[in-house]
Amino acid sequence: MSSSYFTDLARQYIGGEWRPGTGSWDIIDFNPYDGEKLASITIATVEEVDEAYRAAAAAQKEWAATNPYARRAVFEKALGLLQEREAEITEAIIAELGGTRLKAAFELHLAKEFLRESIQLVLRPEGKILPSPVDSKENRLYRVPVGVVGVISPFNFPFLLAIKSVAPALALGNGVVLKPHQDTPVVGGSLVARIFEDAGLPGGLLNVVITDIAEIGDAFLEHPIPKVISFTGSDKVGRHVATVCAAHFKRSVLELGGNSALVVLDDADVDYAVDAAVFSRYVHQGQVCMAANRVLVDRSLLAEFTEKFVAKVKSLKAGDPRDAETVIGPVINSSQADAITGVVQQAIAEGATALVHGATTDNLVEPTVLTDVPAGSPILRQEIFGPVALLIPFDGEEEAVRLVNDTPYGLSGAVHTADVERGVAFAQQIDTGMFHVNDGTVHDEPLVPFGGEKNSGIGRLNGETTLDAFTTLKWISIQHGRSAFPF
Repeated sequence: MSSSYFTDLARQYIGGEWRPGTGSWDIIDFNPYDGEKLASITIATVEEVDEAYRAAAAAQKEWAATNPYARRAVFEKALGLLQEREAEITEAIIAELGGTRLKAAFELHLAKEFLRESIQLVLRPEGKILPSPVDSKENRLYRVPVGVVGVISPFNFPFLLAIKSVAPALALGNGVVLKPHQDTPVVGGSLVARIFEDAGLPGGLLNVVITDIAEIGDAFLEHPIPKVISFTGSDKVGRHVATVCAAHFKRSVLELGGNSALVVLDDADVDYAVDAAVFSRYVHQGQVCMAANRVLVDRSLLAEFTEKFVAKVKSLKAGDPRDAETVIGPVINSSQADAITGVVQQAIAEGATALVHGATTDNLVEPTVLTDVPAGSPILRQEIFGPVALLIPFDGEEEAVRLVNDTPYGLSGAVHTADVERGVAFAQQIDTGMFHVNDGTVHDEPLVPFGGEKNSGIGRLNGETTLDAFTTLKWISIQHGRSAFPF
């Protein structure tokens, strides 16, 4: 049962060994719905972060030299274990992060897809022979692992977003140290390690340190061993990660926040657009970087869309995430609940109208729909990591494009229209890394580059871009004749 995860896995995993941290305090892992204490984990210190990176570096050279067909077997086994344990992992997701059953199924489906992609990725690196202007010279270009990758996973899709960096980094011949979010230390950290350990990954290659910056400061980022840091989280923290990495000549891959818009043009299928918008805003309580914070509707459709959208939102059941009927579970912690409640109250005080005004009870924040939001309101330009939708009318496409782009973020988005090419032309005008025509805003596929523009991040993951993230290129030249030197 998943409950054993929170006893068996409430430890650090360093150098292939499960052990307690040596810090002077504990991270307490709570169920965000009912406040049940799931685990108490003594934090890792700076010394243990150092040990974890050293263990990864020590194991990495032999792993990189291992035949890729032999490495592939580990990922095949990991996928099989994930499938076998899906019911237990589902319960762990529900318990540790308040995910609904629907959300857990969504996360695990994608995790399996990314593991399948890692099985293929093992064999993907290719070298090249490039021509030379010098006679008798051969230029070989090798694609080689970077060495060790540091991964920092977030609390919203902790299992998927850990797997999404950890699995390809390992598949490409690197060692990894994973630091999960303090609110999801098991699902986002030690559970991933257990699956790879049971799949036969050599000890030391993957390490998990459960800790807090109050204890380790920037040690995880500044350590001399990791060459790449893959971070998923807020743009505020991402800016700091990027700054520290740049100062230490490290590469950073940053998947950050968003303020995506779903746009309903005047020829859209209203019922379909409503379904897409409600899912895009309220999936996992709105705690999704790609979520449609803003729903922009052509004024000619506004009355019909609003009526249907509000009715659907009111039908969403909020409550216990263990109940299969629940669509809206708790947000991750009380500070998130307070922050969401606060931005809603501020917007209403500024003049916004609440068409639906959900109550907040502990960490359970019921859905809210706001309209008539004043043009200068901060809520229009920020990421709302919670179940709050902003309905915004527009007059014509030109205004819609301006409104969609009026944000510091550029992660995802969607447009609904009867004319697909009109939708594509609209999408091309949006400053964003990803945009979807006649669909929702929340998508991730193993082969398609995932990432954002502006404050939504740097770099891409998935498909060929994963090679760029976790490998580097090495030029080896061979002079088959004799070079002529000028002195």
